Amino acid sequence: MIKNLLINIVLAFLISNAAFAQSADSANAANSGTQLSVRDIILKVISAYPSVKEAEEALNAADAKIGLANSGYYPIVDFKADYANIGPVPYFSLPGLGSMNLAPSNNYEINLGVQQKIYDFGKTGKSVDFEIENKNLSQLSVEQIKQKLSLTAVASYYALIYLQEAIYIKEEQLKTLREHLEFIEKKKETGSATQYEILSTQVKISGIESQKLDIETAKKVQLSYLNSLLGESETAVHSFKKEYTASKLTFSEDSLITYAVSHRDEINIAREKEKLAKLQYDVVNSKNNPVLSLFLNGGAKNGYEPKIEDFKADYSFGLMVKVSLFDANVNKNDLLIANSSIRTNSFQTEIAKRNITNDVIENEANLSTAYKKVEQFALQLKHAEKALELAKTSYKAGVITNLDLLDAATAVSESRLYLLKAQTDYNLNIYKLKAAIGERLY
Repeated sequence: MIKNLLINIVLAFLISNAAFAQSADSANAANSGTQLSVRDIILKVISAYPSVKEAEEALNAADAKIGLANSGYYPIVDFKADYANIGPVPYFSLPGLGSMNLAPSNNYEINLGVQQKIYDFGKTGKSVDFEIENKNLSQLSVEQIKQKLSLTAVASYYALIYLQEAIYIKEEQLKTLREHLEFIEKKKETGSATQYEILSTQVKISGIESQKLDIETAKKVQLSYLNSLLGESETAVHSFKKEYTASKLTFSEDSLITYAVSHRDEINIAREKEKLAKLQYDVVNSKNNPVLSLFLNGGAKNGYEPKIEDFKADYSFGLMVKVSLFDANVNKNDLLIANSSIRTNSFQTEIAKRNITNDVIENEANLSTAYKKVEQFALQLKHAEKALELAKTSYKAGVITNLDLLDAATAVSESRLYLLKAQTDYNLNIYKLKAAIGERLY
């Protein structure tokens, strides 16, 4: 009778563990309503995180810089109005004719001036091209930040998926161990169990409680971190949909690297910086180009003879050429710096290619290893379940103790936990490999 009761307890433990995922999901749904999927989290993070908004604001600044560069195509218009009182007023005297003022004491002048650049030998055009490419670089930076935040959000999601279900497993283990402890204490009262069995069970309970406490702490920290990404209160509680891919994914390593070199943000940014460096060289090279401008001034002022107090219209117009003859070798040294920047950025592009190649190989290897672990722990779980069946048979025959049977049941639970961790790692590594080859996660 006692043996059958213990077996029933163990079987209840196994059944509850087999359904832990569905039960955990149902409990979480009841507690918090909407469950977050990995896509929900990614979209929330990239829409609210300050780093994205900061990078997007840089695009506004880039537009302003393009407008500033384009200003070279437009005229400069000035309006000026002056009043001046002078004294003593210059005059001259003629014998018998009296004196005559050469200027009025009150002087007024209004003037409208227009200056239009006619041709600057490509100086303005090169500046505009440079700022447009600079905006393209800013846009790539926005995409890179979104991609990194997306991968961070995915890692946080899978960590929480693992932790929330690991807690459920530990709770089921504790429930079964406490029931077993109560059962053994009753057996001891009848003399059919020893103090050793009680102490051993208590040690197991203490160990599982410690593990559960560590997992709960890790979940609390991870949830706070996720809430920070989401821009929510650090105490906000969420539940999560479990999204696992079980099938094995196979890739050609060479094709992955080729794809990554064409699509990774790092390589695109490095190439964009190369373009910018070349455009910067062109801008510097054109700095001392001649500038041909048209100017036109028109207005009115007093002080003209013979009626110096009367306002009279005046104007001036003409062409102006500005040519730099010597700039103390400033442009020469700026060109050397710009040329050095071109070479430096070409090296950075090559470094980016090598880093991307290593990243792809590493993540592909990690994904392959993670899948092998899934297979390994699935087999381990199968063996643990078979061992439990044998343990139940041996226990009925009196060959092993109830603690041996409980150890076999615990091994099944632990194997499920290992399998859960392997599945989590495998799915996270799928996203890591996608990010490594430059596939958008958002």
